[in-house]
Amino acid sequence: MASGKVEICGVNTSKLPLLTNEEKEELFEKIEKGDSSARQKLIEGNLRLVLSVIRRFSSAGENADDLFQVGCIGLMKAIDNFDRSLNVKFSTYAVPMIIGECRRYLRDNNAIRVSRSLRDIAYKAIYAKEKILKEEDREPTIDEIAKEIDLEKEMVVMALDAIATPVSLYDPIYQEGGDALYLMDQVKDKKNKEDNWVEDISLKEAMKRLSDREYNIIKLRFFEGKTQTEVADEIAISQAQVSRLEKNALRNMKAYLDI
Repeated sequence: MASGKVEICGVNTSKLPLLTNEEKEELFEKIEKGDSSARQKLIEGNLRLVLSVIRRFSSAGENADDLFQVGCIGLMKAIDNFDRSLNVKFSTYAVPMIIGECRRYLRDNNAIRVSRSLRDIAYKAIYAKEKILKEEDREPTIDEIAKEIDLEKEMVVMALDAIATPVSLYDPIYQEGGDALYLMDQVKDKKNKEDNWVEDISLKEAMKRLSDREYNIIKLRFFEGKTQTEVADEIAISQAQVSRLEKNALRNMKAYLDI
């Protein structure tokens, strides 16, 4: 990869803006109020961060433009999922997300070579999806994505499938201190929506020993099959807090049940 390349994906990297922490905070506040232009400014103001991350992969021999686009996807995901209440620097949160996107891309690209044109379609589809999601606050359909980039939906599906990467359920997607949030924590468990094991007396007794908040989290997660994100939205706390409380509750229940 040409890490010293000045222009990447049509962007002159020597003229990329640099935001102060105060400017980032102001932009996040505007984003939370639905200002889409603030999101774009925040993306542009963090492109230097993407550039610094992809330089770590200079020995991979990959095209700088491709890695930059992939890194930008990681940046957008970081912006859309960043929780300011955690008192963590945005760059601390964003760097692992960008690195993760790059590693998944390299892993997939080394296993199966996907044509440049197909990858370009996939990137356009991902950008279109992010745009519609931000503007309408909902997941767009394939038809809507295809219409946005003026392509047939079959081509969009083929392109997205071509760059899809298998991941482990135990891949960490966020880590703060000693608490890691794994992909498995975000998977719904529809099987346990059935109440056949709720009748277990000892389990009920173990749950009675939890705090009201822990009890509610366990009920929503394992009896109603909700993800940690959905639970966090319902009880108005951060996803990281849900993760910590859930793990503490399960630890206490296991101790009581002597598992």
